[in-house]
Amino acid sequence: MTEASQRRVDVSEDRSEEGSIGMPEFGDSIDAATFEQILEMDDDEEEREFSRSIVYGFFEQAEGTFKKMESNLAKGDLASLSSLGHFLKGSSATLGLTKVKDSCEKIQHYGAHKDESGTINEPDDATCLNRIKHTLSEVKVEYQEVEKVLKRFYHDSS
Repeated sequence: MTEASQRRVDVSEDRSEEGSIGMPEFGDSIDAATFEQILEMDDDEEEREFSRSIVYGFFEQAEGTFKKMESNLAKGDLASLSSLGHFLKGSSATLGLTKVKDSCEKIQHYGAHKDESGTINEPDDATCLNRIKHTLSEVKVEYQEVEKVLKRFYHDSS
């Protein structure tokens, strides 16, 4: 084994203080510790059928939810937007998709006539809808980033 390939092996198998394998390529969009919990449920570390099915199921769910959000945004249905934000927040949190989760939480709050932290009331529908519109654009970009990273992790070039 060459020195360079040995270094690659060492880096790819870096272990954190908790003993888990580090995944630096995930960056700050994915909480590696949370995602590793999903990976631990895989029977085969090469195929990763279990985690792959969860991740790809999330992709379908997120894309469908974004379409519903767009539709409800056009209708001005803040309650539905809040509910959809809450729904996608939970799904993204399960996988450790931190940026997506945080943006969905903001949508949930805005839909409930609150500020982004959920602590201050915002009675104006138009303000809430504008904030959701802006955050929805952001979360779609964040989603595309994690989708790309996760597809690369699963060796999917599509």
